[in-house]
Amino acid sequence: MHAKILELLQAYARNSLEVHEAEMVAETLRFIKAEPECLRRTCAPGHLTGSAWIVDATRRRTLLTHHLKLEKWLQLGGHADGDGDLLAVALREGREESGLTRLQPVTGNIFDLDRHWIPARKAESAHWHYDVRFMIEADDLEPLVLAANESKELAWVELARVTELNAEESMARMVRKTLGARR
Repeated sequence: MHAKILELLQAYARNSLEVHEAEMVAETLRFIKAEPECLRRTCAPGHLTGSAWIVDATRRRTLLTHHLKLEKWLQLGGHADGDGDLLAVALREGREESGLTRLQPVTGNIFDLDRHWIPARKAESAHWHYDVRFMIEADDLEPLVLAANESKELAWVELARVTELNAEESMARMVRKTLGARR
């Protein structure tokens, strides 16, 4: 079925997670087991997405996008579109949305996981995103190329300022994890 994703999530679930994140991991595991089409955006209840939490080599800054449709600052990422290798999805989306070519996963392990509601838009009904996130390192001197159909702006943001742009717990959690990994 989705053995690689399940294996990654089960390994991630063995980490010391905050209560809310542990609940989202359990919900995601149940969702994957119940929905054979969980990698496709046509899966009506929701689908898996892969995100790149892109950091510079010092882990003091992250690359954020001002998302065109959702109107908020977020990490880069997108739909799996049938690809069961969510790290590859995160890398692909990171490249496509930033123009960066020298992206490197910090590890092949999941960095963070979030489940969030996507409101209905035009022909798309409301649904869940089960977002599997990976920490990706990039050269912050490499030029950025804005994907006009994806975002309004790209910016390297000091970790201390991330929640000024987006105060959602999901973003704050990734900042805390990044700061904890630097020590």
